[in-house]
Amino acid sequence: MEISASMDTSAIDLAEKSHVKEKLPWYHASSFLLLWPALFFAVAYPLYNAMPKPVNIDEELYKPGQFVSERAQHLLLELDRLGPKLIGDEMNEKTMIEFLLREMDSVHREMRHDLYNLEVDVQRASGSYLAVDSIIMYQAVQNVIVKLTPRQSNSSAYLLINSHYDTKVGSVGAGDAGSMVVIMLEVLRQLATSSESFEHPLIFLFNGAEENEMHGSHAFITQHKWSPSCKAMINVDSLGAGGRELLLRSGPFHPWLIRHYKAAAKHPFGTTLAEEIFETGIINSKSDFRIFRDYGPLPGLDMVVQYNGFVYHTKYDRFDVISRDSLQSTGDNLLSLVKSISNAKEMLDVKAHAKGRSVYFDFLGLFFVSYLESTAIFLNIGFGGGGIIIVYFSLWYMSNKLDIDIGTVAKEFAVMFLMELLSFGLALGLPMLIATFYDAGNRTMTYFTNSWLVIGLYIIPSIIGLVLPVTIYLIIGSSKRIPSNYRLQIAGHAHCIFFALLCIMLTALSVRSAYLLMISLLFYVGALCINMITRLHERGYFWSLVLCACQAIPFLYFSYLFYACLVIYIPLTGRTGTTANPDLPIAILCAAGTILALGFLVPLINVFRYPVIIISIMTCTTFIFVLVSVSELGFPYRPRTNVMRLNFLQVNRKFYDYNGSLSQEDSGYYFGLQDHRKEQPLRDKLDLTGLVGIADKCDCQMRCGLPCDTQRWLPRMQPVQMPGDITLELLNKTIVNSGYSIRYDFKLAGPARMTIHLMPLEGVKMVDWSFLRGMLDSPAKYKPPYQITFTWGADSSPIEFYVELTKTNGKFNEPVFEIGIAGHYLSHVHKRDALSAQFIKEFPDFVNAVEWPTSYDRYIY
Repeated sequence: MEISASMDTSAIDLAEKSHVKEKLPWYHASSFLLLWPALFFAVAYPLYNAMPKPVNIDEELYKPGQFVSERAQHLLLELDRLGPKLIGDEMNEKTMIEFLLREMDSVHREMRHDLYNLEVDVQRASGSYLAVDSIIMYQAVQNVIVKLTPRQSNSSAYLLINSHYDTKVGSVGAGDAGSMVVIMLEVLRQLATSSESFEHPLIFLFNGAEENEMHGSHAFITQHKWSPSCKAMINVDSLGAGGRELLLRSGPFHPWLIRHYKAAAKHPFGTTLAEEIFETGIINSKSDFRIFRDYGPLPGLDMVVQYNGFVYHTKYDRFDVISRDSLQSTGDNLLSLVKSISNAKEMLDVKAHAKGRSVYFDFLGLFFVSYLESTAIFLNIGFGGGGIIIVYFSLWYMSNKLDIDIGTVAKEFAVMFLMELLSFGLALGLPMLIATFYDAGNRTMTYFTNSWLVIGLYIIPSIIGLVLPVTIYLIIGSSKRIPSNYRLQIAGHAHCIFFALLCIMLTALSVRSAYLLMISLLFYVGALCINMITRLHERGYFWSLVLCACQAIPFLYFSYLFYACLVIYIPLTGRTGTTANPDLPIAILCAAGTILALGFLVPLINVFRYPVIIISIMTCTTFIFVLVSVSELGFPYRPRTNVMRLNFLQVNRKFYDYNGSLSQEDSGYYFGLQDHRKEQPLRDKLDLTGLVGIADKCDCQMRCGLPCDTQRWLPRMQPVQMPGDITLELLNKTIVNSGYSIRYDFKLAGPARMTIHLMPLEGVKMVDWSFLRGMLDSPAKYKPPYQITFTWGADSSPIEFYVELTKTNGKFNEPVFEIGIAGHYLSHVHKRDALSAQFIKEFPDFVNAVEWPTSYDRYIY
């Protein structure tokens, strides 16, 4: 028996030495590692940036019915030359209305009058609704609405297509959302001139007040005569300028819309992952989609242009950054979608088709995949459970082949599974740790301009984390009974089981993005089945070739997907606020993409000799990237292309006492900083002596005595000259409710955007007012000071309102409440204060300052 055991050990030792000899020289690992980025840049990257060939006007004669991007581009240039379009300005309230009506007239002249009827309406509406922390009021906002009805149609179900033509302060808005407006105009033209009719009438809503809390869409969906007949909608908007549009959201709970997108979209681009990330609120962005969904409620598709978010809401969002092929891509998709949904039978009874949610994604833009969530549950659990079963059979086969008990193999698998958990933790933790260190050293956003820095800062550390525990264990935890090629297979099995359990768990939690794990499992199980059938897993490391071949497809998809995530999110870090570390989401995205794309692949560096050398080279590479990132190359901002965003308000404040006397007046500059670096990049360029945070004043003044959320305040000696006046007139002061309450009636006049702050004093309670009662009816949710924002469009008439308060001691001949009125002079028609204009000229060229004068008057009654 001793002789037999000795012979078995010798045979295993010889086999182990044979497998070591089969390993490739370590320097060949570079070819293996470089293969994958080469595959990404050869396939995934070009397909991500692929665009259709633009259609010219002269091609329309022999290619009728196509979206003509040249005509749309001509209109976009005209919109660009008009300049900013701000609510309340003549450009927005008159010139844009005339522009749209002119285009409607052009369509009307060209349309097939025998097939269609075209109606145009200019809506002017006032209203209000309750937002997260304030009441939103608007007066005389305008929408241009077009109804295209097939003459033979009897359908009362309308499809709504929406975008907005107003812009942010200081931005021409060629991307957001002028490009969407001209695309809608061309789609309308093509449909009205087409000989192919459709079943359901179409509503094209060109809304004039989206940038101010979505007033235009709220006005339409709650008040317009055609809105009750709208049964579904397509919202098109922009988070950037140019490029492909992303299907950001669908439904909710209307999978038939995704089926139509799958059938109709010529250039599909969308993923459930984006929808679920957006729904978490991580991306602080609002759109009309939410208003239609909540106040309609309308199901629909939310499509946004996402490329080049660096120019979004800046003065660089101009005509020249939007290519004609990007207009063609979105136009093709929108035209095809409208044709498809306008003939959908589901439109006749939308509620009957509200059955579940969809899982969807495009594969490299080549085709679109979608299926119901119920099918996703079956697939995820099926491949998760199938992965567990096939791994069990593989381990059982190993024990038979090696003539050892299954317990020995199970112990090896258990240890390898622990290494897998450690690998996952390190792959996720190392990038997050680096992001934390960069935050501590005030070096965040080094990738903002040179996005390739994320490769060395976050992706390579994640790769190191993936491979390090397994590699160390394979080196120091040698097994005399299980050869190294089998142990490396067991490492892959451990990764498979981990993914399988994670996939099943996420599916149980109704996370539809678990489809990503299902895809990874599908191709690993496929490779394992091939290897077991061909018995390649018995022949040294030949099984790894099959694994690499099968992993090529998921690698391409995951690298394409997470590259898209980075293209969208990196520009967002320039406007996600000053508090949260923006590098953490980037680190997590890089780590998640690395784990999914390379989780089964990078442990294969153990196919090469001396894998520690390979890990050491990757570590040195990360160190080099760190050195580069802390140099000038790591400075986040560049003029025009990658700017620092800054809201810069020139504020004049007046504080009136109870007796009406002016107790304090001062002026200063309010810095609304939008990224984590705060004012640090400005200190070497500007004289910021006296710049302070004003949190210490929040305890003694309502809302810190400022018209906006608190950040940085720079006092100035000379008062800021306001381009206009705000008047708050007390009309009446009446004791009501048998002497227990008091009512104040006011009239307020001022600029197009004003904010009212109301703060009952100690012992006083607000019991009624002329605004929506939602805040007063939910005292546990809404605490004073209360905020009401008011915006007027085409009518600047003063507003009248009242407030009613009760006081425990019943004494109303003393202070009862504070009211603060902020007036925002957003229009560039207003003449700027000369001293403020001079200070703005001193800003560095990498700063995009969105600036306007603001007055703040505080009264005590």
